Amino acid sequence: MIWLALTILAPLGAGLTALALRRAPEAIALIGAALGLAGAIALFAGVAGGTDITASLPFLPDLPIRLVASPLTATLALVVATVAAMVLTYAAGYMAQNPERPRFFGTMLMFVAAMQLLVLSGDWITLLAAWEMIGFASYLLIGFWHGRNGVPGAAMRAFLYTRTADLGLYLAAFLLIGIAGTSEISATLATTGTPALIAGLLLLFAAMGKSAQVPMQDWLMRAMAGPTPVSALLHSATLVAAGAILLIRTAPMLPGGALLAIGIVGGATAVIAGLMALAATDLKRLLAASTASQYGLMLIAVGAGVPIAALLHLIAHAAIKSALFLGAGVFQHDRESTDLDTLAGAGRTRPGIFAGFAVAALALAGLPPLAAFYSKDAILAAALDSPSAAWLLPLALAGSVLTGAYMGRALKVLWSGTPEKPHDPVPLMAVGMGVLVALAATLGLVFKPLEAMLGAHLAEPGWIVPAMGLAVGLAGLALG
Repeated sequence: MIWLALTILAPLGAGLTALALRRAPEAIALIGAALGLAGAIALFAGVAGGTDITASLPFLPDLPIRLVASPLTATLALVVATVAAMVLTYAAGYMAQNPERPRFFGTMLMFVAAMQLLVLSGDWITLLAAWEMIGFASYLLIGFWHGRNGVPGAAMRAFLYTRTADLGLYLAAFLLIGIAGTSEISATLATTGTPALIAGLLLLFAAMGKSAQVPMQDWLMRAMAGPTPVSALLHSATLVAAGAILLIRTAPMLPGGALLAIGIVGGATAVIAGLMALAATDLKRLLAASTASQYGLMLIAVGAGVPIAALLHLIAHAAIKSALFLGAGVFQHDRESTDLDTLAGAGRTRPGIFAGFAVAALALAGLPPLAAFYSKDAILAAALDSPSAAWLLPLALAGSVLTGAYMGRALKVLWSGTPEKPHDPVPLMAVGMGVLVALAATLGLVFKPLEAMLGAHLAEPGWIVPAMGLAVGLAGLALG
């Protein structure tokens, strides 16, 4: 119980303290993030043997608040806490001169607390409350610089897009509670037949909004109006991840019709958003389109009936994408722009940061032995073995080629221009990014033990799938 409370309440308490005191917000934020990470590590260690850690608090009649740390939810909580701690470390340097630091760090910490509540929720009522909280906090963070042109509109667009899609989650939750007679998520996943199909399609609609799937991807491209640390956290382990997490957690209930719809939506997004990333003229918009595309690949895995493959890619992507955004923030710090033409040669100015960015980019492209090589192979293997392989495999391969192409293009632009004198170095920015780059390079080593812990073993792909994955990754990089 204490570790569940610490994981959620440490960032929440730190956020409220930063807002109230308005002094030393960086120190308060780092302490809160560190305590939250310690709680998440303890939770993960506690469930590693297969025993869930649960807590129940009285709320409505017959509808208590339930918190559940299972192997799956504890893994997700650890991912959220780790990425949040590193992004906040980076933000301590990035926001050092901003007079609104207390508001920034307070809102960021409450955002993290809401996401932890979401992943650890054991009942639909708590999940809905957390879902609302992350939506509102993301609105405040995207609109942080609300005095700038276009920022309020971008924040409102994100809020309205996701709020519209949230209707699907509400209807699905009420349907499942009515059928099962309980709000406990694990109990409602026994639903079958037509109710399960309807609920699955409603959950897909909700996930499409949060995870920016076609045709609801536009808000994510405009959400780049917020500070870079916001983008790094929002795109990697929090808001945009919520839709994929929802489908991964409810996968045992999803019937064939819902799975096919999920796979097709994910595949279409992987290709369309990948093309948008390839055509982007702004580095942060390129990375934003990439986020939608990568979550599309995760939905392909869910649609193929292998949610563990989606989970592994979610974990790898969380480290990779946060590292890429933090690197982009350093280049933006130097050139005061994220326009690709302006950033030409920015990598030569800071070769260390460029090296970290390059490692993360090559990891996302799926090159061995970096993290996403293993998770993308798992997705390709799932698509190949799916009853819908004729649809899902070509889409997964096309999305993978485009991943290499847009990351190769970004690397070429960042290295091919003329170096300029950089701004003063900010060590905390390098520390936060460096840890995430290291995770992007090495997380693949823990995937096998993690599969065993989750009790979901992937089939051995043989040599065809790794060869296919490597070929499409290299082809994409060459194209880029």
